[in-house]
Amino acid sequence: MIFTETELKDAFVIDLEQKPDHRGFFARTFCAKEFEEHGLKPTVAQCNLSYNYKKGTLRGMHYQVSPATETKLIRCTQGAIYDVIIDMRPESPTFLSHFGVELSADNRRALYVPEMFAHGYQALTDDAEVVYQVGEFYTPGYERGLRFDDPFFNIEWPVDVTEVSEKDLNWPLMRMMSVGGTSSR
Repeated sequence: MIFTETELKDAFVIDLEQKPDHRGFFARTFCAKEFEEHGLKPTVAQCNLSYNYKKGTLRGMHYQVSPATETKLIRCTQGAIYDVIIDMRPESPTFLSHFGVELSADNRRALYVPEMFAHGYQALTDDAEVVYQVGEFYTPGYERGLRFDDPFFNIEWPVDVTEVSEKDLNWPLMRMMSVGGTSSR
């Protein structure tokens, strides 16, 4: 695997290191030892699959707080998505900054999402399928979220948003939230 750190501290884009032959290729998609060597948490508590019927469908921005913080390893196995993360760690030099990357079945990239990063994505194609390896169990009482269209972050989604859950439409705007005990803006 080829680990490339993003401009957000501790978040990585992971490309496959393909071993081609006449049949196709072989590549490792996960190795606990390699994750540890890069200072990443290799714990996998759950594996989830998300399927999206329509281009423009948006899911997010979700995260969990202590004691149920979670890491994620996101991969698009069919179609394409635009994946976005936001650093929600008050002590981080990239606090409240965001990063986006296209993940697709064609580029076979993955995104490693550290603990206390909000995560969401938009389907860039119909029938987009996304696989998540998650480092903590889903714990509803510790779930938090941010509005995907919050002007505070000004995320530029690549296509018009066509579908969003009621839950994701009702997350508070950042100016209404308190993060890490202090008001944000």
